[in-house]
Amino acid sequence: MANGLQDVLLGRIGKAFPAFKVKNYRYFWIGQLISVMGTWMQTAAQSWLVLTITDSPFLLGLLGVAQFTPVLAFSLLAGVFVDRFPKRSILLITQFASMLLAFALAVLVFTNTVQYWHIFLLSFGLGVVKALDIPARQSFMIELVGKDVLLNAIALNSTVFNLARIVGPAVAGILMAMVGAGWCFFINGITFIAVILGIFKIDVRPVINKRPRGTVLPDIKEGLAYLVKSPILTTTTLMLAIVSTFGMNYSVLIPVFARNQLGLDSQGYGWLMASLGVGSLIGALIIAGKSAKGPSRARLFVVPFITSALFLLIGFNRSYLLSAFLICLMGLANIFFTTSANSLMQINSSNELRGRVMSVYSLVFAGSTPLGNLFVGTVSDRYGGASAFVWSGAITFTLVSTVVIVHSLRKRIKRLSASGQV
Repeated sequence: MANGLQDVLLGRIGKAFPAFKVKNYRYFWIGQLISVMGTWMQTAAQSWLVLTITDSPFLLGLLGVAQFTPVLAFSLLAGVFVDRFPKRSILLITQFASMLLAFALAVLVFTNTVQYWHIFLLSFGLGVVKALDIPARQSFMIELVGKDVLLNAIALNSTVFNLARIVGPAVAGILMAMVGAGWCFFINGITFIAVILGIFKIDVRPVINKRPRGTVLPDIKEGLAYLVKSPILTTTTLMLAIVSTFGMNYSVLIPVFARNQLGLDSQGYGWLMASLGVGSLIGALIIAGKSAKGPSRARLFVVPFITSALFLLIGFNRSYLLSAFLICLMGLANIFFTTSANSLMQINSSNELRGRVMSVYSLVFAGSTPLGNLFVGTVSDRYGGASAFVWSGAITFTLVSTVVIVHSLRKRIKRLSASGQV
């Protein structure tokens, strides 16, 4: 009776979320569910720890530079290695390295020897790990589930990320109040065991591009040339660069807007961030439930305009409840966009070059963070958080419009050329 009920339940879940039918993906997803919770616990605790040690928002901001600069610098090189070696093996190495970094920070806190430069160096080390981990993780997904349910798998991964973004910081706050920040880092280290065990249980046939030694630069050039020659890959990359730089700087925009424009305390700011997470989680569940038709190119072009409009509305608004609602919609819109962009880049890449294509994805998506933070930080400092929202929305609208026009002209010229009219 129990087994029959379990089979019915699994059948219904599999119908709504077909990626869960794949055993390898279930191993990966469950491990991620546990591990990402720990990652967000560490993120929240580390920010609080830095402010406690230094009392400097500027030094806190430098941690973002420390973590994302290696992604900016090494992503293209990492893509070559991802194409040359089994992605499963790479992920085991990156998860083990991340676990050691978390334990190192925990030991420093437990022994009362932690200093800012320790945290800075550990953040830089984590950035180096992420430079390899992100393209490996992204390109590994299609090996786990195939093209047919890739969008569903990516959307389900987003549910993990956004659920963790809601729960992780809340748990970290409770733990810091009860037993101190060190336990957040220690527990994060423990959670990596779950994802490592999950990856160990995965059994897939690796896609490897075997090339002679000394061809790193030609391999990078080959990957970039492949991307440039593909209209959909080029356009997706440009759209991702614009939205990531000007439309996703929440860590700077929301706290400044909450304090300076809405006059909120830390609790009010926390609820605004929670509303972002709720919107993102809802968006991920919607995408996961409606992924049978695959990624939508129309969504790639339409959603950035919606994001621009939401930014402008938030900038001219001074209502707390309306701001929370608009920020919730913003989280939903960005999940629609990022899952579509991720899926389109993977599906339209060859197996031999997918690692290098996704290294460009990680370079643009994560590497644009320091540039975007610098822009909105400067505007917020001079003109206020509301102006930063308005400027970000206006620039996003202008640049996205330009890319859409160029893409349409490129398609029209190609169509006319094929018909012999050019």
